[in-house]
Amino acid sequence: MLHGTHRRSATLGCIMTETTPHRIVIVGGGAGGLELATALGDKYGKSDNVRVTLVDRSRTHIWKPLLHAIAAGSLRRSQHELNYLAQAHWHGFHYRLGEMVGLDRAAKTITLAPVIDEEGREINPASSLGYDTLVVAVGSVTNDFGTPGAKEHAVPLETPEQATRFNRRMVNACLRAQHQHTPIAPGQLHVAIIGAGATGTELAAELHHTAREIIAYGLDKIDPEHDLKIVLIEAADRILPALPPRISQATLKLLQDLGVEVRTKARVAEVLVDGIRLADGEVVPSELVVWAAGVRAPDFLKDIDGLETSRINQLVVRPTLQTSRDDDVFALGDCAACAIPGYENGIPPRAQAAHQEAEFMLAQIDRRLKGEALGGFQYRDFGSLVSLGKYSTVGSLMGSLVSKSFMIEGYFARFMYNSLYKMHEAALYGRSRTLLSMLSGATRPTPTVKLH
Repeated sequence: MLHGTHRRSATLGCIMTETTPHRIVIVGGGAGGLELATALGDKYGKSDNVRVTLVDRSRTHIWKPLLHAIAAGSLRRSQHELNYLAQAHWHGFHYRLGEMVGLDRAAKTITLAPVIDEEGREINPASSLGYDTLVVAVGSVTNDFGTPGAKEHAVPLETPEQATRFNRRMVNACLRAQHQHTPIAPGQLHVAIIGAGATGTELAAELHHTAREIIAYGLDKIDPEHDLKIVLIEAADRILPALPPRISQATLKLLQDLGVEVRTKARVAEVLVDGIRLADGEVVPSELVVWAAGVRAPDFLKDIDGLETSRINQLVVRPTLQTSRDDDVFALGDCAACAIPGYENGIPPRAQAAHQEAEFMLAQIDRRLKGEALGGFQYRDFGSLVSLGKYSTVGSLMGSLVSKSFMIEGYFARFMYNSLYKMHEAALYGRSRTLLSMLSGATRPTPTVKLH
């Protein structure tokens, strides 16, 4: 039972004050956080007894699995961004622009850093925000493992801004090569992708196509077969190490057929201005370096106000998704370390996990407001899918009747991959609007590649 001081709410079944609603604060507007805020707003937005607030340092949301396509230039960012302020208005929750940098569990407040605009002017001063139920859903950031030069010379793909920056650098590199008076130098149009997980592998395939599309727009000085080169580097003994070996093998063959150079068992020792140095001393020349190897939770979470965290800064949570040392603080998604039966090392950081946890948290908060016992989260792995751009989609699906997974590829795999995004859109916009969007998108002409 949640305790207040004055009266019992007839609608929520818990004690609250006459003037103060139960404050639910969600930090992080990624897939899980925004889906939860939207669902809670739809359910409690018209109630005077509950106030739902979403905090995010960005003004817009985009589904993170799309970032590789934005980086490659095959997807227009503006068509897939969602404005938090508009979403809050439409669905009955509140949006606060800001970045969480601290927590005071005794006072039940979070600290927000000041918000500064591009001109250096302050938009919001440093402030605090009170909560009764706090849900941390800040996702993950790139883990460069302290590799020298990684922060200075490698481009991570954590945000739409970084993906757009990479795309612009790639286009500029092609234009520079076209207009220079000297021959194109070895490595001048090479791209090295560090990390052959889903993001790195998908980016390699997308880049192979879009780079050739860019050159087709009159850049006749560039020979795509000779001057362009994509190198995919993985420290493990195979690409896509988290997926079944047969998926790795099928993907490897397709990439090699495209001409992508795949290096496995290759550890990066240093990122240079013009390439990377491997642990064996070999230097791989490259104009652009993308770091797509490993993730961790943001540094500010590490032992924040005495909460238990993992070695990669994740908040340790129980099956209820409550943090191990505070019943009023929950965490979900990539920033949560949740060990449950069958996943003793933690639920994997996947979009489907964040989606399932958001749905679970909606019911969990409803139980909490009613003073009922909380349930335990059960993760169901529906398999994994990897989009290889226009060339193919491969993956594995978990059978509902048997415990084994089975491999899929081609059009059916592409349909299933697109369905994951449509599920996310349906959670944010509703099924009817998502269906209308699908129908209009099928008839809307768009450029095949972003050139600016």
